[in-house]
Amino acid sequence: MIRITVANQKGGVGKTTTAINLATAMSAIGWRVLLIDLDPQGNASTGLGVGQSQRTSSSYDVLMAESGVVDAAIATKIPRLDLIPATVDLSGAEIELVEVEQRAQRLGNALDAVPPGKWDIVLIDCPPSLGLLTINALVAAQSLLVPLQCEFFALEGLSQLLQTFERIRAKFNPGLSILGVALTMYDRRNRLTEQVADDVRACLGSAVFETVIPRNVRLSEAPSHGLPALIYDHRCSGSEAYMALAREVIGRLPQLKVAA
Repeated sequence: MIRITVANQKGGVGKTTTAINLATAMSAIGWRVLLIDLDPQGNASTGLGVGQSQRTSSSYDVLMAESGVVDAAIATKIPRLDLIPATVDLSGAEIELVEVEQRAQRLGNALDAVPPGKWDIVLIDCPPSLGLLTINALVAAQSLLVPLQCEFFALEGLSQLLQTFERIRAKFNPGLSILGVALTMYDRRNRLTEQVADDVRACLGSAVFETVIPRNVRLSEAPSHGLPALIYDHRCSGSEAYMALAREVIGRLPQLKVAA
């Protein structure tokens, strides 16, 4: 079971949109996918059409060992795509986890208990911070995918995330690797966008995905309908970009391709 954490401590960079649409694309080719919503805002849950009344068990319950991963997962409208939703209880999880043993390994331990073959891949959508929720996601994962907005402060925020990444590798998860950096909200009409993209590629090289995700109205509209953009409008430029990004991600997961 491949585990990918989608993280960036900066808000509004397209983390949730990326997680939802990659999960949808992977389920569309026949993989059994689990998306874990680890953001107290619960945007991934809302974006997949899972209302509050359906969130009887949540990622909070998993972190607090009050529910197992399999028991907390619910089916979505998308075939083969399951979700562990988030509730407002997650807002207090950062404080509660401070008092708990192995507070950084709670999610990883829960995923270790999942029966083999239940899902092919797990995507973890993180909050816009580097607190204990994101740390749990990084400790639990094998790979980190970073959505990066093409704007002036992008590299500064990225350096902070990479420092946390190195600390997690050194202390908790030596097998953690960077799957790639996805450039989001790309606007070809804006010279600054091109400059930031060039700077990121110069700094990180092949770690940056070739596919860029454009600014696109349909990507913004889709969550209000409780649908991934790939379902809401699969012909829009945003959906086409996420399908291309999914192909790149899959290309970097050779062990999963063999298994599938």
